[in-house]
Amino acid sequence: MSELYELSVSRLIKASPETVWKVYVEQTGEWFCPRPWTTPVVDWDLRVGGRANIVLQSPEGERHPYSGVFLEVEPGRKLVSTGAMTEGWVPQAGDLNFVRIDTFEAEAGGTRYTSTARHWEEKAMETHKAMGFVQGWGAVADQLAELAEQADR
Repeated sequence: MSELYELSVSRLIKASPETVWKVYVEQTGEWFCPRPWTTPVVDWDLRVGGRANIVLQSPEGERHPYSGVFLEVEPGRKLVSTGAMTEGWVPQAGDLNFVRIDTFEAEAGGTRYTSTARHWEEKAMETHKAMGFVQGWGAVADQLAELAEQADR
């Protein structure tokens, strides 16, 4: 097997996996990108082959659309998506394509949430890392945890 070029963040969230999943899929716009950025558009069809489209927006109004597809959907447990293709399995070019793997595992009375970006090559992984992956995806994991812990009270 070839080397996996992965970057990952993980948090132990003090909420049930069901709650974390629910917040993840139903309140995506509230946590999906680091504040003060927002996610004004979340257009998801949560099934294998379904669209995974979002728009990220800067505080100045600059918009960054992302179109992707879900590769694996296990409600309450795992969500896998990529921007390397869109609905209908249409490939799309990109310098920073990766597979995103989000898992939700029961642990210590809460949920071990892990979000992983699996890249095709080391250069893409290093570029993503240099763009602030750990800080950005870490902030997003913290925002998800905050919302899920509030919802589980």
